[in-house]
Amino acid sequence: MFYYLEGTVSVLDTNMAVIDVGGVGYLCYTTMNTISRLEVGKRAKLYTYCHIKEDAFDLYGFNDLNEKRSFEMLLSVSGVGPKGALAILSSTTPEGFAMAIVSENEKVLTAAPGIGKRIAQRVILELKDKISKETAAVSPGGMQVQSPGLPGSKLADITAALTVLGYAPAEINAALKGISIDEFSVEDCVKLVLKNSLK
Repeated sequence: MFYYLEGTVSVLDTNMAVIDVGGVGYLCYTTMNTISRLEVGKRAKLYTYCHIKEDAFDLYGFNDLNEKRSFEMLLSVSGVGPKGALAILSSTTPEGFAMAIVSENEKVLTAAPGIGKRIAQRVILELKDKISKETAAVSPGGMQVQSPGLPGSKLADITAALTVLGYAPAEINAALKGISIDEFSVEDCVKLVLKNSLK
């Protein structure tokens, strides 16, 4: 419904910001990472997600599209609601979240308040399964790579991490052009793609 809000930050509090757009204050629930980049009285642009249910219409806002994509991926996991998704993304970065899924690192997820081992395992299991179903085999040159979800291949891990962040195969192909993946670690390659992608 709303793609983004752009206006003046009028209120900042724990996990929420109010953006004044033309005299109307929009309350956006958000992560501590996004809040750390905002300042009361300064202009800001937040990419939004609308969460609508019977008794509420809540807006969630994010400093960049990668964090919003991570939020949406987390909401696709059964048992993870907006509050849990915000907690996870407040305790790590989008690339840190993606790497946690690829490396099956539960500790990154359980570091978030309210996220126990069972939920962390479910997030990893469901998103790894989502990767295996949705990721087409890609490479920088457009050549297919067999079984991109299997560990042991740097390109496979990079592809999996970017898929967790909501990137489509064509976007991954385009993003990896010009990046010499042999020269960087998986995490650094992911960071480079995020830095060069849509903000």
